[in-house]
Amino acid sequence: MRIVIAEDLALLRDGLIRIFRAYGFEVVDAVDNGPSLVRALTTHRPDVAVVDVRLPPTFTDEGLRAAIEVRRQIPGLPVLMLSQYVEQLYARELMSDRGGAVGYLLKDRVLDVGQFVATVRQVAAGGTVMDPEVVAALLTHRSADPPLRALTPREREVLSLMAEGRSNAAIAGRMFVSEKAVSKHSNNIFAKLGLEQSEEDNRRVLAVLAYLEG
Repeated sequence: MRIVIAEDLALLRDGLIRIFRAYGFEVVDAVDNGPSLVRALTTHRPDVAVVDVRLPPTFTDEGLRAAIEVRRQIPGLPVLMLSQYVEQLYARELMSDRGGAVGYLLKDRVLDVGQFVATVRQVAAGGTVMDPEVVAALLTHRSADPPLRALTPREREVLSLMAEGRSNAAIAGRMFVSEKAVSKHSNNIFAKLGLEQSEEDNRRVLAVLAYLEG
């Protein structure tokens, strides 16, 4: 799997390169600023990119802006953003094209390398994965908006766990209910959000995007 890394801290960038190579990725480029990231993504068109939100020269949102710019040129390009903070605007803007294949993780909550790499692979495969703290902030921000008001507390919990990239089995284990109960909640969510019958994975992504958009 071909990957581009964008991280301005040399030690962290080198660490990411070593990690991904150890897990069988081909690191086709590793850059430290927004303009270089745009060039790397458009030139290499990798299977996935891991991008720090804040890059030089202003250390505000260069990484995010670069990712959004390139996803306009290459729709659906898989991108996993890394950040030090919960930035609601950043997450919603990244999701706004409804293309999926995106993720948003907080750096200090990445505690398991294997799980992190699995998340990168999930995004590369078209999944949508959000850090639980980001999900909680976005869900709190959007909870009063229709049609989210129609969701029960249990359905909002299921939707939140969907956004973390969890399967029905994992959600059932987390909530101490059966997979059948999770499936029922999921179908209720799809109906209330007006998502018509389609492939299950597609509806899960659309359900997550429905409340992350703003």
